[in-house]
Amino acid sequence: MATSSRPLFVSASAASSASPSRACLRRLHTVVAVSIWEPCPPLRAAACCFAQTKHCCRRSTKCFASGPSVSRLTRPIKRLLSRYSSLMIVMHSNINRFYQAISALHQDGRSKHFMSVGFGRMVLGMVLVMSISAASYTAPSSSALTEENLLFLEAWRAVDRAYYDKSFNGQSWFRYRENALRNEPMNSREETYAAIKKMLSTLDDPFTRFLEPEKLKSLRSGTQGALTGVGLSIGYPMAINGSPSGVAVMTATPAGPAEKAGILPGDIILAIDNTSTEDMDIYDAAERLQGPEGSSVELSIRSGPSTRHVVLTRQTVTLNPVRSRMCEIPGAKDSSKIGYIKLTTFNQNAAESVREAIKTLRDNNVKSFVLDLRNNSGGLFPEGIQIAKICQGVRDIYEADGADTIAASEPLAVLVNKGTASASEILAGALKDNKRAVVYGEPTYGKGKIQSVFGLSDGSGLAVTVARYETPAHTDIDKVGVIPDRPLPASFPTDEDGFCSCLRDSTAPCNLNAAQLFTKS
Repeated sequence: MATSSRPLFVSASAASSASPSRACLRRLHTVVAVSIWEPCPPLRAAACCFAQTKHCCRRSTKCFASGPSVSRLTRPIKRLLSRYSSLMIVMHSNINRFYQAISALHQDGRSKHFMSVGFGRMVLGMVLVMSISAASYTAPSSSALTEENLLFLEAWRAVDRAYYDKSFNGQSWFRYRENALRNEPMNSREETYAAIKKMLSTLDDPFTRFLEPEKLKSLRSGTQGALTGVGLSIGYPMAINGSPSGVAVMTATPAGPAEKAGILPGDIILAIDNTSTEDMDIYDAAERLQGPEGSSVELSIRSGPSTRHVVLTRQTVTLNPVRSRMCEIPGAKDSSKIGYIKLTTFNQNAAESVREAIKTLRDNNVKSFVLDLRNNSGGLFPEGIQIAKICQGVRDIYEADGADTIAASEPLAVLVNKGTASASEILAGALKDNKRAVVYGEPTYGKGKIQSVFGLSDGSGLAVTVARYETPAHTDIDKVGVIPDRPLPASFPTDEDGFCSCLRDSTAPCNLNAAQLFTKS
């Protein structure tokens, strides 16, 4: 479709004057219709311009005289009207988004100026631009959509409503939908799933992903505190000891199938049922590890320099995300009793489990705490906020009112590493920036985005990135991580027994001076 390159609106100076009259808007609309559908020939383009008057803008009479006759507009106007329903769909979707933008501006106090300067022109311009876009193709009618098409549209709408980046990685999200409905094969459920995955891949966001029904079920069960599997918490590749491939074992549930088989934190899962994990993401690995109770799964495990094969029988495992113990340090005064709390994941039991651990340790006269978030790959965002409130709180969008704070004054140290990700980073960053804790270890994973899960009608779902977060000091940690205050010794252990041993033995290579543990200097 040919279009004119001439401007459609008045200059910025004119935009500050009163809104155009209704007659002026009608005249402008007519001019735009001429400009879009029957532009002046290229040789006359210089004469086709807008002349500015006091009240509105009008096309020059010279351009009207040399331009096309009204009769030549009949076919384009009929074409535009024939696509009326498609145009209405575009207008409805984009006007909703427009008002959401207005609401956002109103929230930060900028909407008054915005509304007073050329609001009528802005709305008119938006509708005209949408008209141009909509008229270039015909949307399929609802009666022509198949069940597979409708499932694809469900996924499209979930992203359209919730995705945090409204530029959709710089593409026209509506146009992608229309092209996909016309060109992508969706004759079976497998083809529809493939089309949805292809659509999500255009966002270039590894955390926005499609979840087949079993994956969605697995994800939800893992955050509810119990699941059927082998009792392993796994992390991102290269989270442990710089491992170049495979899936890292973060923790093994006490008395679970994996722990009984001798699988330890730091081990690497090389294969699951003879399928290599070299290029496998942790969500796919988690799905393969879970399954019906009583079924078996074969793992190839690398532990240090040796590799072995184990067959595990799946069972229902209750996930207790917290392990704790009291470490008594001989010869120390103010720090003679240190409460060690290891938080392995942020499921729905996490905040309450941390609260109970703190109370139990306090009953044993513990005066200071160490919170170990190493190899904690995250989980439920609200649980991270609740634990931050327990220790002091966070500010900005999420604020602590003090009502839930139970450990706001005792000395606190936080341990992190490359496997500390997502909700763990929110918590560590909040405690560091609020000067509530000293952070030890290495830079964290750097996942500065938050996902929400949306279920689809067939039992599948989407994990969609809905927000990004900054620490209270407005540090964007995405792909950077939380930078600790002090490093940990390379040989520092990851379990509670080893932690206490290192603090007690002043000659050990892993020793941290208990008296200086809670100071940044």
